[in-house]
Amino acid sequence: MSPSSKKQEELSYEAAFAELESIVAALEGESRALDESIKLYERGQALAAQCAAMLEKAELKVQQLSGDTLTNFEGQA
Repeated sequence: MSPSSKKQEELSYEAAFAELESIVAALEGESRALDESIKLYERGQALAAQCAAMLEKAELKVQQLSGDTLTNFEGQA
């Protein structure tokens, strides 16, 4: 498993999350050299931070569009 050839900043949320999932799976499932594991871990941490920032930005946008009040849709049919 090698990190994506795309720069991290160029990835969409979905692409960053998918790469993060594959890194987690690779680290959990295979024996690899310590250096490679560290590089994967670092890439995963950067992707996790990027995904969190993208989600926060999206939440702020939704709050702006909805007048700063979020509606809970759980349990509604």
